[in-house]
Amino acid sequence: MLSDRDVQELLHYQPSHLVLSIYLNTDPVEGNADAYKLRLRTMLKDIDMADDINVVQRYFEREHDWSGRSVAVFSCAAQGFFKAFPLAVATRDRVRVDGRPYVKPLADLLDSYGGYGVVLVDKQGARLFNFHLGELREQEGVSGEAIRHTKRGGGSQAPGRRGGTAGQTDYVEEVADRNIKDVVDVATRFFTENNVRRIVIGGTDENVALFRSHLPKAWQSLVIGTFAINMTASHVEVLERAMQIGKEAENRREAHLVDTIVTNAAKGRGGSIGLEDTLSAIREGRVQSLVISDGYRAPGFRCKSCGHLSSLPMGNCPFCDGETEQVPDAVEVAVRQVMRSGGEVEVLHGNQTSKGFNKIGALLRF
Repeated sequence: MLSDRDVQELLHYQPSHLVLSIYLNTDPVEGNADAYKLRLRTMLKDIDMADDINVVQRYFEREHDWSGRSVAVFSCAAQGFFKAFPLAVATRDRVRVDGRPYVKPLADLLDSYGGYGVVLVDKQGARLFNFHLGELREQEGVSGEAIRHTKRGGGSQAPGRRGGTAGQTDYVEEVADRNIKDVVDVATRFFTENNVRRIVIGGTDENVALFRSHLPKAWQSLVIGTFAINMTASHVEVLERAMQIGKEAENRREAHLVDTIVTNAAKGRGGSIGLEDTLSAIREGRVQSLVISDGYRAPGFRCKSCGHLSSLPMGNCPFCDGETEQVPDAVEVAVRQVMRSGGEVEVLHGNQTSKGFNKIGALLRF
């Protein structure tokens, strides 16, 4: 399973030879292994990297098990570098040859499918799930004190006394409250250990509300939705429901983010719009969230010495006077720089556009 550590390794890999990057859609609805191999050969027919192609084809013939919905492969045969990551979510077919691994599609997948924490809760316990890139990475269960229901009759019915209606109600609420508090403690530890970025809560309206009332505010801000579901539901059903809620929440969040960037840019602070202004903000280390339209590419120019990136032709670098070179996709380089510096990358898939936003922009730290 692809991890954050794997992505960071790809981001920091700087070989002295070209890297072949391949994203192959292997979704079962698209065909079978023979069809995927044929499509791969077509994708590689114009690539002049014989050693890398041999390594890639050997992997698909001997090692890949075709169980996922896509696979990302990176090869630099000249330096003995090869990485393959089967993925449980589908991605478009792509081939890139560049001096660095092509990571922009991974940024897209991490943005859409990374770091889900799901908790199914009732008055006695909870089931906890961590889904990452469409796969179950961790799950845990917690059970609290059983809630015993006293039989009606046979005891004093005076309100507030043992056996009475009020007494039974108070007892049930006290036990449920203790259990929920214990569940929240376990859940927050689980979310922390698994680097959860978004939370989905399942259960009855009453149990969900009770859980949220005890959840610390820092974690409440990560809750993207709730849903009704049986506590015995399979993890496949839980994943499907969580991903649907996540998609809807992501569309709303992207629309809000784009509007915020446009508003901040108009005010002259906290936002940048357009390729050149955004590249300048990246160079200054000001980008908190880089936002790009899906599929957006644009050529640019980069300093070989300090890495300064611009969409405009340069002679020597205006900052270090170093030699510059043209790069086929300045957006990919920008994505890599933002991710290496710890910033977020948001890829827009729907119609989250706003007047004044043109394919790329950024929410700035200052």
